[in-house]
Amino acid sequence: MKALFDETSNAIAQLITKKYSTSFSLAVKLLAPKIRPHIYNIYGFVRLADEIVDSFHGYDKAKLMDQFEQDYYQALEAGISLNSVLNAFQATVKTFAIEDHLVQAFLKSMKKDLVQTDYQSYEEYKDYIYGSADVVGLMCLKVFVNGDQEKYDELKPYAEKLGSAFQKVNFLRDIQADTQQLKRSYFPNLQCDQLDNNSKCSIIHDIIDDFDYAFIGIKKLPLEAKLGVYTAFVYYKTLLNKLHKTPYNEIMNTRIRVSDPVKLGLLARSIATVKLNLL
Repeated sequence: MKALFDETSNAIAQLITKKYSTSFSLAVKLLAPKIRPHIYNIYGFVRLADEIVDSFHGYDKAKLMDQFEQDYYQALEAGISLNSVLNAFQATVKTFAIEDHLVQAFLKSMKKDLVQTDYQSYEEYKDYIYGSADVVGLMCLKVFVNGDQEKYDELKPYAEKLGSAFQKVNFLRDIQADTQQLKRSYFPNLQCDQLDNNSKCSIIHDIIDDFDYAFIGIKKLPLEAKLGVYTAFVYYKTLLNKLHKTPYNEIMNTRIRVSDPVKLGLLARSIATVKLNLL
C-alpha cells in the first residue's frame, strides 16, 4: 500500500533529523503532532542536499545535485519517488502549496557551494543566506500557518530573519571547518579568511539585530508551532552568547557547543515560558 510507503518515508525523514541534529530534533518534538512530520520532511530534503555538497567527497557532487533536482521534480509530478526523502518532501510541498521559487532558491544556494568559495560583498552573502536558510524558514512557515495566506504574509519577514540568524550563528560556530576543511569563507568582512575581534563583534551585532526582529514574529505564531520555534530560538541565542564570550582565536580553532545539561535547562525554561503565556 502507498500509505505504508509514505509512513515509512516520513519515518526516514524523522530518523535523518535525529541523526544529524539533536537540537533541531528536540525542537521539532515540541511542535503539534499534526505538523511535526512535515517539518521532518522539509529537514530531510534540505539535509540531504547539504550533505551532497558538504560531505560526499570523492563523488561527482555536481552530477549528484543535478540528479537530486531531477528526481525531486519527477517525484512532484508523479506523486511518488523511490527515494524516501523525496517522496516525503513532495507530499509536504503539495499539502501546503509550498511555492517552487522557494525550492529553487534553496537549490541555487546549494549549487553555489560547489563553485563559489568566497563571498566578497554583503549582497552575495545575503543572497546565499536567503537561499540556504531564509526559504527553509518560509517552507516551515507554510506548514505552521496551514494555508492561511494572510497569516503567512504577516509572518514572512520575521521567518526570514530567524532563518538568517540561525544560519549566521552556524557560520560563526563552524568557521573552522568551513575555512580549513571546505575552503569556504561566507562572511564578507573577513581579512584573509581570518576572524578578528572587530569582525567577530560586527557579525554578532548583526545576528542580534536579526534575533530581535524575529522575536516579534515568534510571539505571533500559531500555538501549535510557538513552543518548538521558541525553543530553537532560545538555544541559538544561548549559542550566540557563548560565541560572544569566546575569544575570536578560540572560535577559529574550536567548535563551540552548548552542553546537554544546559540544553535541558533551556528546554524547561522554554516550556514554562510558553505554557505560562509569558511569551
